[in-house]
Amino acid sequence: MTAKDVDSGPAIPPAVESAWGLRERPPRGPRPGLNAPAIVEAAVRVADADGLAAVSMSRVAKELGAATMALYRHIASKDDLLLLMVDLGYGPSPEPAAPEHDWRAGLTRWAWAEHAVLRRRPWLLHVPITGPPITPRQLGWLEAGLRCLDDTPLPEGEKMSVLLLITGYVRNEATLTNQIAEGSRAAGVEPDEMMPAYGQMVGRLIDPARFPALHRVLRSGALGQSDDPEDEFAFGLDRILDGIEALIRRRAA
Repeated sequence: MTAKDVDSGPAIPPAVESAWGLRERPPRGPRPGLNAPAIVEAAVRVADADGLAAVSMSRVAKELGAATMALYRHIASKDDLLLLMVDLGYGPSPEPAAPEHDWRAGLTRWAWAEHAVLRRRPWLLHVPITGPPITPRQLGWLEAGLRCLDDTPLPEGEKMSVLLLITGYVRNEATLTNQIAEGSRAAGVEPDEMMPAYGQMVGRLIDPARFPALHRVLRSGALGQSDDPEDEFAFGLDRILDGIEALIRRRAA
């Protein structure tokens, strides 16, 4: 299958064609084993090991034992490489929920699956989002999420909005958790020590008359104990799903 087989419409970017296997393979050269999938896999290995900042065409070429310019015969730019890295980095979408599971169980599973990917590969959070999902694995994730809502009365547009809301929450929580962990490491503090130290510092700084609500939180001891990031994630996800459940009930009525 080639790009010519695709229905007419907006031009498909070369990187997207490559992700879908629509691009013609370049002529065989001195390195027949060098191709776009091999380059992307090498780039993901670099990002997994040393973070996104370490990824460059020259570093990936070194990983493959190839000349930097040889990579450009298969992937036109660093931006194209990043798009393909995200597709590979997310991996396949979660398997469909069991038939006995309702929409809430399905979306919970979907959200936790994305959460696990972003915890395992935090470099994905540093790739700029330049548009809606368009590559095969990303659209696979979208499809898996939409299927969770098949038996609900939500209009199709609201189903898309539900997934945008959930994935936005997942990414935000993962970003916050990752940045706090990086900050604690830079300060030489264990992550589970950061919140108690923060509570002690705030207690020395605030005037109870000026910050009465915050003072009540301090007095309760809530800032004196470390929060489990997974507990915080579960709490926020449940509140979002509560709101979606209320919407589904309204639409059903």
